[in-house]
Amino acid sequence: MNIYSQINSNKLKTWIIIVLFIVFITTILYVYGKATGYGLSFAGIALIISGIISFVSYYYSDKMILGMSGAKQIKKSDNPKFFRVVENLSIAAGLPMPKVYIINDSAPNAFATGRDPKHAVICATTGLIDKLTDIELEGVIAHELSHIKNFDIRVMSIVSILVGLVALLADFFMRSMWYSGDSDRNKGSGQTIFLAIGIALAILSPIIATLIQLSVSRKREFLADASGVLLTRYPEGLASALEKISSDKEPLEAANNATAHLYISSPLKNIKKHWFSSLFNTHPPIQERIKILRSM
Repeated sequence: MNIYSQINSNKLKTWIIIVLFIVFITTILYVYGKATGYGLSFAGIALIISGIISFVSYYYSDKMILGMSGAKQIKKSDNPKFFRVVENLSIAAGLPMPKVYIINDSAPNAFATGRDPKHAVICATTGLIDKLTDIELEGVIAHELSHIKNFDIRVMSIVSILVGLVALLADFFMRSMWYSGDSDRNKGSGQTIFLAIGIALAILSPIIATLIQLSVSRKREFLADASGVLLTRYPEGLASALEKISSDKEPLEAANNATAHLYISSPLKNIKKHWFSSLFNTHPPIQERIKILRSM
């Protein structure tokens, strides 16, 4: 598979997942409406609350993430090598120069954040800058700039709104059942069936929504890999970098579950793995990413 077909495939798969997600939410709304007899009124409230939370997160999440990560903004004179790589690749990608941050940690990793290309940040650890060759560093930065160019923050914000809506709908539905009291006795057999389905969905839908969110996240990683290679024209640079990052066993101290999905490779190295843990991975398997890169 060449670079262009890989990019098109990943974009298509992302939007298919999002469309199916919307169909899933529409089904939930239909079942909840039938089960409660309230129609879609509580769905509107849930959407407003979820939208407000997502709006605040969209505009201020980058500052919170950088603060939690202990990242410090740098100038070109602070680290000319890293700054020039970001600067040169930004010009090549046709992007405004993002702000450049460094985390003082020897574990190699990097991430991009910001709501759009004009308000973007590239952040890397000192370990990444020290341990990678120039070609490998270019591969990583090209990947992160691709996240910015592909508006991945915006895509994931949309998905987050949908996940938040599912959780709120499930909560509202269960609360409505709790406070409905004796009125349940007057429900017909058809509504009782919808009630049973609704309860099952209220329990399972937040888990399903989270799995869909993680699936979209993994597809965007594949897309950023392919887009990054299109920028550098050298797949081996990123493939070699991913090998080094994944083989390094040192966990990133500043990372946590809230920020782990942003990094190019999961920074949480000491978490015990279970047979079902791959379902909840924020990143595709490193070996799969490397195999695809080397097939381009």
